[in-house]
Amino acid sequence: MEFLDPRGQSVTPVEPYRGRTPLVAGDTVGLFANGFPDSVAFLQHIGTALQQALPGIGVKLWNKGNASALASRQHLGEIQAECTAVVAAYGH
Repeated sequence: MEFLDPRGQSVTPVEPYRGRTPLVAGDTVGLFANGFPDSVAFLQHIGTALQQALPGIGVKLWNKGNASALASRQHLGEIQAECTAVVAAYGH
């Protein structure tokens, strides 16, 4: 038996992230729900856990509302303007 890894070889070199990584008090994390059932409830739990682990950070929630739709320009603009980082939920 031979195992075939379904992942292809990347043609783009891996570039390490060099941006600001630590969150500090006063930062806001955006939580972007995908519209699947319970995605908002799941992200609310994530937000609570983040605030317990990182006291002083803010959490703001958006809901795309429809899992098959693209993120709207309005959502993306608000998240970019108001958040330091974002967690996007996908799947179901």
